[in-house]
Amino acid sequence: MSPESSSKSGTSPRVPKDLRPRLDEIDHILIDELRRDARIPNNVLAAAAGIAPSTALGRVRSLIERGVIRGFHAEIDPETLGQGIQAMISVRLQADARRRISEFGKQIAALHEVLNIYFIAGADDFLIQIATADTNALRNFVVDNLSAHPAVAATETILIFEHVRPRNSATRM
Repeated sequence: MSPESSSKSGTSPRVPKDLRPRLDEIDHILIDELRRDARIPNNVLAAAAGIAPSTALGRVRSLIERGVIRGFHAEIDPETLGQGIQAMISVRLQADARRRISEFGKQIAALHEVLNIYFIAGADDFLIQIATADTNALRNFVVDNLSAHPAVAATETILIFEHVRPRNSATRM
């Protein structure tokens, strides 16, 4: 499998359960293996699922076409790019700005410092993961892009000391 880029701001609408693609045991094996390593060679992926390489390739293509697999990406260490400070910022929008939630999310997702943006439930509307060069750049990001934004009512910034991503714990959906 060769990695392809995935859209940073790519959001997909919720699909009702009865319209979701049906997945069989082979699909789950392929998905679990790809979660562990999206660069797994097709012949190794096929062997893990107990199917022919041509079948594995067709199945993965089908999972992509059906929207089960949204894309492949490279996870880059922000520190190697001079962005040694990471933070999660919760953002609450003004009550009258809630009708422009999608517009706000797209605008913020386009900023260079943004690694991930989540539209969430609860008191806050968004959780934004960013990486910056230092604490001054973090402060400037919050002040210039969030606090000064007319749609923003409040922010809370939480520094990330370390990100531990489970590599061997693929779970079934």
